[in-house]
Amino acid sequence: MAPYVADVVWPALVLERRMLSILPILFGLVFEAAVLRYGFPMPWEKAVLVDVVMNGISTVAGILLLPLAGFLWEFFPGLLLEKLFKMGTFNPYTWAATCLLAMFLSTGIETAVVRWIFQYIISAKRFWLIAFANLGSVAIAFISLFIHPPRL
Repeated sequence: MAPYVADVVWPALVLERRMLSILPILFGLVFEAAVLRYGFPMPWEKAVLVDVVMNGISTVAGILLLPLAGFLWEFFPGLLLEKLFKMGTFNPYTWAATCLLAMFLSTGIETAVVRWIFQYIISAKRFWLIAFANLGSVAIAFISLFIHPPRL
């Protein structure tokens, strides 16, 4: 009797793996440390500490939350878009949504850490500075999918 294998993959699983690779992580740490240093402002030593703590918590939480958010996207509105435009799961709309989900999940977690653990006020400007830094990390991870496509 032959063994059966069932693989279920959606864009958030693919992107998450790339977000956990060296280049997006290093970019995020360096860029976010600068954002914290100049955007909040705080001394470099404090910026590095806050950066490592917020990214550590964001990474641990994101390992579960990003695939879950992407999975929920697949049911609605992803399923609706797939039927409406007759596209499969790996379509441009789902990729865009996945990148935005990754950016906003990371930003939400990280701003919560900065606010509640380190007691800094999160203004709209500060939120968007951290979001922009996260978008850079997500973009690097996403672009890497074209440079070195995954084998699904």
